[in-house]
Amino acid sequence: MNHLPSVVIVVLNYNGLALLKAYLPTLVLYSNGYKIIVVDNASTDGSVDYIQVHFPTVTCMVHGANYGVAKGYNLALQQIQATYYLLLNNDLLVTESWLKALLTLMEGDPFIAFCQPKILALPKPDQFDYAGAAGGFIDAYGYPFCRGRIFNCIEKDTGQYNDTRAVFWASGACLLVRAKAFHRLGGFDELFFAHFEEIDLCWRAHLAGWKVYYCGSSTVYHIGGATLPYNSPRKTYLNFRNRLFMLYKYHPNDMIYQIKNVCLDLLAIFGMLSLGKFAHSWAILKAQIDFFKFKKKGTAQPSSACLPNRYKGSMLINFFIKNKKYFSEIASHRFT
Repeated sequence: MNHLPSVVIVVLNYNGLALLKAYLPTLVLYSNGYKIIVVDNASTDGSVDYIQVHFPTVTCMVHGANYGVAKGYNLALQQIQATYYLLLNNDLLVTESWLKALLTLMEGDPFIAFCQPKILALPKPDQFDYAGAAGGFIDAYGYPFCRGRIFNCIEKDTGQYNDTRAVFWASGACLLVRAKAFHRLGGFDELFFAHFEEIDLCWRAHLAGWKVYYCGSSTVYHIGGATLPYNSPRKTYLNFRNRLFMLYKYHPNDMIYQIKNVCLDLLAIFGMLSLGKFAHSWAILKAQIDFFKFKKKGTAQPSSACLPNRYKGSMLINFFIKNKKYFSEIASHRFT
């Protein structure tokens, strides 16, 4: 590229002082002079003071409360002018050429709204990371999965996903965002607080005619679950509750569809019980209860049947009943 586009790297932080100390130096080193803004959700651990003392080139934008991921980003991005936003978790280690490949991809196709790099697990760098891996997909009932990670089954990286391809959703852990698309779509839905907000945004992007991509020639490493551990029942609760919120938005009047989803969540509850994860079983049940308590009239959207890169089957049935735990076992069929 002869002309580098306007890019602002936006890091969301909440009490992540230890993470900033570990990963911010590398981010500054490998960001080619692009502006970096740390958006702080009212941390109490001295994060902002540390940045101001040790990284004077990094801008801090401080919120008055912990607004979560969705509102935290929305409030910040309303104030930032750029062609692209690079949304980045504070627990992510970038590599030397991480941003160039993403920008080249986005600059080459004006209809790509979002893209993500290959995300590997920092504690086990030969394995894919839970949060995004090699690009996200979703099944007929709204259960997300990734190439390289289906539920808790993680693949090793052997170069099998070094391609660049369209996906259904891209991970919010490291997400290059076309600013024009983000604002036209109305930003993140703040109902979600955290978890599923990027999947919902990508769903709306597809409905509006945008594309979502994975770029295998860019690699980053994610420690994962630093703010909320992957084995946390709270994370399980948010994932299941927010999945129901999202599906209700796009299928507000389809009672048969909603009943099927309740049955599948019951399967997930029994699956967790079979693994001895009683707190997670309760978290899924509580998500169901809170969803029905909160349930409000949704707004009908165009039929989701035409959405690209959506798996037509049920990943829960594949995983728990048919014992299919790798993307390669389903990759050749049943995608829209």
